[in-house]
Amino acid sequence: MDHSSKSSSDLKKAFATILAVLFIDQAVKFYIKTHFYYNESIDVFGWEWLKLQFVENRGMAFGWEIPFLSQETAKILLTVFRIVAVSFIGYYLWQKIKGGKVGAMVYSLSLIFAGAVGNIIDSVFYGKIFSVSIPYSDQLATFMPADGGYGGWLQGSVVDMIFYSAHWPEWIPYLGGDYIFPPIFNVADSAITIGVLMILLFQRKYFKEQFLVSDEEKVEEVLPEAPVENVGEVQQ
Repeated sequence: MDHSSKSSSDLKKAFATILAVLFIDQAVKFYIKTHFYYNESIDVFGWEWLKLQFVENRGMAFGWEIPFLSQETAKILLTVFRIVAVSFIGYYLWQKIKGGKVGAMVYSLSLIFAGAVGNIIDSVFYGKIFSVSIPYSDQLATFMPADGGYGGWLQGSVVDMIFYSAHWPEWIPYLGGDYIFPPIFNVADSAITIGVLMILLFQRKYFKEQFLVSDEEKVEEVLPEAPVENVGEVQQ
């Protein structure tokens, strides 16, 4: 397969991965937002250790917020930062595909890119297209409410719903009885996590070749080996 064909194939793989993650992420968020009361929870397949529980993240990852700033200002700054960060990720992915030396990295970077874009969609648009979800209320949120959404552009909250509710065994010191992983997350967060883990577990060789090769080795790869002349040969 020549370079252009490989780049085209990798681009299709990346595009398909990104579209699939975005579709699943947004479909699940739309359903949860419009069919679950805030903080409503159900077991997945009857498993008590895995739940769908509707909450909204108004801050950074795992609900962290930016101190000393109003919620509106912090939300706008966070959304802008996410857009800038995902732009760099997208550019890096595009450059690697054009270089034709990516392989499995296509899927890893595509998952990270798609997950980041999925949460950006919430932050940019959800405040304008959904009504507010009120905790401990029996009122469901609606799509495109007549009186407008609950916030402005760039001020939407990220919809989270996946809750791994298993507990540490009681006999474990300090952790016994606590949740193993208490934050509630979404499909986009899962895609980012899987993409990062794939890089850490399976792409170490790629990054070693890219960033840990010595300058001498890089020069040797670029410069062809000089021909060796047989100076000791005696002409007959």
